[in-house]
Amino acid sequence: MSSDISRLRKFVSPEIIFGSGARKTVGNYAKTFGARKVLLVSDPGVEAAGWVDEIEGLLAEQDLPCVRFTQVSPNPRVEQVALGAEIYREHGCNVIVAVGGGSPMDCAKGIGIVSTHGRSIIEFEGIDRIESPIPPLIFIPTTAGTSADVSQFAIISNQDEKLKFSIVSKSVVPDVALIDPDTTRTMDAFLTACTGVDALVHAIEAFVSTGSGPLTDMHALDAIRLINTHLALLVEQPEDNHLREQVMLGSMKAGLAFSNAILGAVHAMSHSLGGYLDLPHGLCNAMLLEHVIDYNYISATDRFRVVAETMGIDPRGLSQSQIKRRLMQHVISLKHEVGLYQSLADQGVHLTDIPYLSQNAIKDPCILTNPRKSNLRDVEAVYEEAL
Repeated sequence: MSSDISRLRKFVSPEIIFGSGARKTVGNYAKTFGARKVLLVSDPGVEAAGWVDEIEGLLAEQDLPCVRFTQVSPNPRVEQVALGAEIYREHGCNVIVAVGGGSPMDCAKGIGIVSTHGRSIIEFEGIDRIESPIPPLIFIPTTAGTSADVSQFAIISNQDEKLKFSIVSKSVVPDVALIDPDTTRTMDAFLTACTGVDALVHAIEAFVSTGSGPLTDMHALDAIRLINTHLALLVEQPEDNHLREQVMLGSMKAGLAFSNAILGAVHAMSHSLGGYLDLPHGLCNAMLLEHVIDYNYISATDRFRVVAETMGIDPRGLSQSQIKRRLMQHVISLKHEVGLYQSLADQGVHLTDIPYLSQNAIKDPCILTNPRKSNLRDVEAVYEEAL
């Protein structure tokens, strides 16, 4: 019997504890990994919100000392990774706990890589470049969007080159993700909207990706349904714990989908844009989403029809172009409902920036699984539409 190896799909995931209070198990897990001293990675905003103090206290209850590293910017930088790795080694740490959004979690992944290999994080750009096992990673997300807590991606900003680069390896899949909707209470409406739309983009791109399969499709479609149904309501009713849990669940499922199916042109272009202008990642995705759907639709019509149905659009009796228009309009309406009206021009992008942005986007690993093959001019045209 012959088999087509190109249809094989792998699926990687951390151990996941999901639900209210999940964060409180951090000390037990650190002990399980034989922690002597923990490097606790976060950022100033999460620290100010009180989550770092709480996690430090939970570790102390298990007699586990820790050292804080909170000098992480919204797009974690090469030099911050290097500094964190230096602190990790100096203090004799052997386990890393990250609490925060995508930035502290990606920085923590980078710290793990550099502390093990003793080389610049820049050298690990690309796919499967990590040679040795990195320290145990325990992640506690405080946003419902980036899904760095379940993914095999780390995105680092190189400010010297004004670009972001991707590290893709199952070595950076966290050992444990403690996904606790309670931690998202301290997000403001803008961050809730940005991270929620980021999760929606993860799910849509994973579903239409050339790397998709049955193991990722179920997570991607459920994530689209959960976020489409609950995100705008959560922005409107931030005290509603049920809504908060449903959006967090959608974010987690989107992360499991994209970590394994990979992504597409929205993320390739968003990484380039965020690296160049140091913008919030979710906002970059939001500004590009409908334009990339417009470009990609012709190459994944059946898949986009399912996305449209999952978002509540009845495609019966509609032509493909009508389904595409309705899907694009629905995405735009959802963004507006959560307060995201921005365009690239509003954020300071000029026509003269587009060649540079496009050159970086076309080299991003995420472009490889985009459903429609893209050349430099294609990417430039989508950026121009988004202006």
